Amino acid sequence: MLYQCSPCKLRTHQWCFLLFNVVLFHALLFGADFVEEYLLQPTPGVYTDGLVVDIREKARKLDLSNVRENVSLAYPITNPDACRNSDLFLLTLVFSSTANITQRDAVRRTWANQTLIQGFPMRILFFLGSTETSAAQKALMIESDLHGDMVQGHAVSDSSLRGPTERTVLALRWVIAFCPVAQFVLLTKDSVFINLPAIGGYLLGLHRHPEDIYLGRVIQRDSPDRDPNSPGFLPPALYPDKYLPEYCEGTAYVISQDVVRKVYVASAAVRAPVPADVFVGLCAQKAGVAPTHSSRFSGEKHIRYNACCYRYKFSSAGMESHELDIVWADLGQKGEQCSLLKTYYGLVTCKALTYLDKLSF
Repeated sequence: MLYQCSPCKLRTHQWCFLLFNVVLFHALLFGADFVEEYLLQPTPGVYTDGLVVDIREKARKLDLSNVRENVSLAYPITNPDACRNSDLFLLTLVFSSTANITQRDAVRRTWANQTLIQGFPMRILFFLGSTETSAAQKALMIESDLHGDMVQGHAVSDSSLRGPTERTVLALRWVIAFCPVAQFVLLTKDSVFINLPAIGGYLLGLHRHPEDIYLGRVIQRDSPDRDPNSPGFLPPALYPDKYLPEYCEGTAYVISQDVVRKVYVASAAVRAPVPADVFVGLCAQKAGVAPTHSSRFSGEKHIRYNACCYRYKFSSAGMESHELDIVWADLGQKGEQCSLLKTYYGLVTCKALTYLDKLSF
């Protein structure tokens, strides 16, 4: 005889058990954002370490506006007037390879084709390193004259470990000299889809003073490279700790203007041969700045496209030019409307991918 289960025949305690599990599932699924964004925010620190206090004081007093002409020598394309708006809320710097014009054009057509976040001005610029030939440099100058959205710094090739790190330091130096009015700075790459309205909304809703903001997908318990044959070899004599400090994964992260200065000042004392995002984390640690984690940043992960999911996430990595075009066109066609069911499905999909990703931390 087959046992038949009918919802109508469930007893009261069985209904209560099912309801409790449904509520618990959704509390865990969606309540994590509340915990993450409100309860797990770093508290203002009391700094007793003399080196930390010194870095923070030097950063507070740092002013490169009077030496712009000397600073500009390090930037073949300086774009000194890019931040003329004194009310600039968010500056986005998109790191791009010099030859990657197709990807830059795709970014320009899509998520970078915006100037306001809830009425607050923002600016998107591409930051590039050195070219290898005069012809390539000429092509870059023509592109810059056409679009007016590029800055170029004298950095070594991206193929070396030092290249992205040098480029990051040059980018921070440029911000301090030419864009000190930006309240927040988002650093990302041209292969990433960025949801600027969502990031802006998050920053506008912060429940603390906008200082010491270092926001992204935080990497924890990452081990130093101890392979002597690796270009990123980090000997124990140079870095004795078992794990690297917590840092924001480099595909997309946000720092406040004061953190730009603190990281730049601290960078003079960091000589470790590490990737650029780890380097920023080391500098932040020296300056007494703790990273804040948000699972809405995808990190290196490419999130499968879902319109309602993409309206919720801050970023999705691994986006080629044609994918950016497809996603942007679809988001534009669907406007701001997501039905209740689609919103639910989209958020569940985002959450599932996020927490599966967390398991691989």
